[in-house]
Amino acid sequence: MALWRIRATVDDRPGYLSVLTASLALRGVNILSVQVHTTEAGAVDDFLVDAPEQVTEAELRAAVERGRGRDCWIARSGARGLADEPTRLLGLAGRLVRDPEATGEVLRTLLGADSVTWRPTPATAPGGVGGTTMVLADPAGGAHELHRREPSFTPAEYARAQALVELAATLARRDADRVTLVLPDGGEVSVRTATAEDVPGVRELHAACSPRSRQRRYLSGAADPAPARLRRLLEPVRGVTLLATAGSGGAAEPVVAMANLLGEGDEAEAALLVRDDWQRRGLGSALLRRLLGHADRAGYAAVLLHVQAENTPMLRTLRRLDRPVALERDGAVLTATLPLVPAPPAGGPACGGDAVTGGPAVAGSDARAGAVVPARRPG
Repeated sequence: MALWRIRATVDDRPGYLSVLTASLALRGVNILSVQVHTTEAGAVDDFLVDAPEQVTEAELRAAVERGRGRDCWIARSGARGLADEPTRLLGLAGRLVRDPEATGEVLRTLLGADSVTWRPTPATAPGGVGGTTMVLADPAGGAHELHRREPSFTPAEYARAQALVELAATLARRDADRVTLVLPDGGEVSVRTATAEDVPGVRELHAACSPRSRQRRYLSGAADPAPARLRRLLEPVRGVTLLATAGSGGAAEPVVAMANLLGEGDEAEAALLVRDDWQRRGLGSALLRRLLGHADRAGYAAVLLHVQAENTPMLRTLRRLDRPVALERDGAVLTATLPLVPAPPAGGPACGGDAVTGGPAVAGSDARAGAVVPARRPG
């Protein structure tokens, strides 16, 4: 027996597909899988079949045409063709996660393209499919142009390929956001945007923090948030979560700090969790400054932080931001409001409550934290 791929267009009418399959069965052809691609010209059926060794390509083509199939394309297939399409697509997506720069090779593998070319000009034709040419818009700018001799591309193939291109662009943006921060004491951390895949590392961060640090972060006795809650924190609907990681001689980088910015209305709430052995090194200040930058670019009017009144290190960090801050007390908890709109004229605090004015920066203090150097790409 031999494996073949057969693609043919069949009128989308009741019984027509059964006529085609019956015609193949008369030649002893066993259909192992079928994908249906809906097009304006009809349903394009993509078969993986097992045929007797003596059956030729010409005989398969004749069987398809007798079964009312048209625009037939036939090619020999290997054992790799036995993998179902969703599994293959997930495998290619995983490859992109590991190497976003492999977009061209992933597209070639997905579609069996003869060539994949990136062009700096954006895609002009909506949909991007035209016969044996496909044009995919790159969200980062430009377009990927694919060619293959046969068969013609289908809208379903275009949708799959465009989804992979957008995944690669998202991963590239995440890597572009990665920076290395040099702390006042010379220590270095890598800061990047979090994803749901970081849940295990963030759980390890929580386990490595003291109960007091966790209590200051959550204002409660929550020692270890459930994975579902962590996923929501790492990929908020509105806002961003930043993670700081420290190198460990080639091993997986441990997460040493987490900074959350959660948006609601025209305000956003910020919170920090820094591993105990990385506290008092300027890391919290550096992360908070980056959160404020995100909030400013997103157009929020203010950023709020809920701080325990006894949390002197955090209050000291707020003073070193060189921004107007208003504090309102509710029992043992202070709410700090940092307005992001232009500062009001001198003569009063930006918001109601007690004002905390920015103190002068001192050498080696948190105010100097966070010098940025270009990110190092792993490995």
